[in-house]
Amino acid sequence: MTLKRMVIVLLALALMAPATALAAKVPGVSDKEVVIGFSTPLSGPAALWGVTALGAKAWADYINSKGGIHGRKIRCIIKDDGYNPARTLANLQQMKSDIFAVLALLGSAPNAAAKDFFPDNNIPLILPYANSRIFANQPKAKQKWYFLAYPDYDDENHYLTGYAIKNLKAKKIAQFYQNDDYGHLAWAGIEKAVKESGGKAKVVGKVPYEVTERNLSTHALKLKETGADTLIITANPLATANIVKEMAKVGYKPTLVTNFTVADPIMHKLCGPNWVGTYITMAGIMSMPGFDKEANQVVDILMKQNPKFKGKEYLAVFGAVSMMHLAKGLELAGKNLTREGLIKAMEQIKNWKPMGMGAPTTYTPNQHHGNNSVRMTRAQKDGQNHPIGDFVVFAPRF
Repeated sequence: MTLKRMVIVLLALALMAPATALAAKVPGVSDKEVVIGFSTPLSGPAALWGVTALGAKAWADYINSKGGIHGRKIRCIIKDDGYNPARTLANLQQMKSDIFAVLALLGSAPNAAAKDFFPDNNIPLILPYANSRIFANQPKAKQKWYFLAYPDYDDENHYLTGYAIKNLKAKKIAQFYQNDDYGHLAWAGIEKAVKESGGKAKVVGKVPYEVTERNLSTHALKLKETGADTLIITANPLATANIVKEMAKVGYKPTLVTNFTVADPIMHKLCGPNWVGTYITMAGIMSMPGFDKEANQVVDILMKQNPKFKGKEYLAVFGAVSMMHLAKGLELAGKNLTREGLIKAMEQIKNWKPMGMGAPTTYTPNQHHGNNSVRMTRAQKDGQNHPIGDFVVFAPRF
């Protein structure tokens, strides 16, 4: 090889090196795939909520069947944390070298424990399922790593309580709540709405439970003793089912008002006939399976991917919507995929409804809480939750 030719070859290699080095610096990304991590409760008291991760994976499988995004298939790593923050952190540490981003991290306590993991490791957290204040209270520099489209618990419960006072004539209100951030942050909204009622309603009791508790018979008796005509439940599906059954045993039947976290119609089976009549919000990022045609179209696709979603359609769609948000960001980010590129791409999403569902979502460089909305439904005898109002949109929290 002549000296001139050798120089040309070396220059060519030098020009190629930065691109190769750049690709090597993006964990979870290759020419053929992008790897997304999940930590979710597949076991334990909140295991039903783990359906969301499976719904997200099913939607990724659907995307992959269509060729992926920019030639890349989406590979999901799903780890069980049992709704335990310590296990969540362990899962994230185990995955961090292998994943591009984390999707749908579930639970306010796990998210509160892990909130610094993402900015500290420059890993995007897309659509966590937790109270928005966890992220809104972070420094601005750290907020760039979070994208949220989840109802704020304070806003949601302020709306729930106001709805009960105005429309259901609630006068004596009690709360049954999970004794962690999930339950505590809901209380702020309840308290605010009661104060705003001008004396039309009052809080007559608050009964907490620990996430590890199974026997809630004493809790049911305490709730009955409050004399509340309206009970606001801020609990996981298993605890919600248990308290409804225990209250029925002691002959206590207040008007039940509860959060979108137990909006899946499977609660009819878990709670039995005493669930009928319950007022339940649903998250505004999606439409209601069984009623809205756009949601039914998503259900049809998911059922082809995983028939086991039968009876758990709401949670499956909820998870699928999270994957739709990530997929939209991946699409806008282009083929040269980096984490900074994903963040900039997500910030371009404006007035968007995934598959036509829900209230519009908007992200900007100064707004990463893209959707903060709910819709009221009511549990009916047909085993479904019927929408009884339009989407109610609250201001973004960060």
